[in-house]
Amino acid sequence: MPLVRIDHSDARPNPAEIANAVHEAIVAVYGIPQRDRFQVVTARPATTIVAEDAGLGFERIDPVVIQIFTQRGRSDAMKQSLYATIAERLGEVGVAPEDVFIGYVENGPQDWSFGFGRAQYLTGELAVPAAVPAG
Repeated sequence: MPLVRIDHSDARPNPAEIANAVHEAIVAVYGIPQRDRFQVVTARPATTIVAEDAGLGFERIDPVVIQIFTQRGRSDAMKQSLYATIAERLGEVGVAPEDVFIGYVENGPQDWSFGFGRAQYLTGELAVPAAVPAG
């Protein structure tokens, strides 16, 4: 159950396509259910997004910043596959690969509440998702 935040400039004409592309990549790589979708998508003035090259020697034109919050347990190879698939899917909707910036944050079952002020993974109301082995 990843929670995904997507920030992009308000100049991008296709926010729904961007959100769908990111979700479809997560579904494809991590095998989560299609309706296990939690996203916060924010269009903001381009001047409020600063994403320089970090010393890699390229320029970003119109960055899409993606933060993925999810439970720990996936291998580095799975994460690398996810990053590549997100970039590929975003490329299909017009986002240049150098404009894809991803931050990945892992946590545990105690770090989630789906409502009512309870940690449903801890109370047993929800089953803790099992890590999917790298494939």
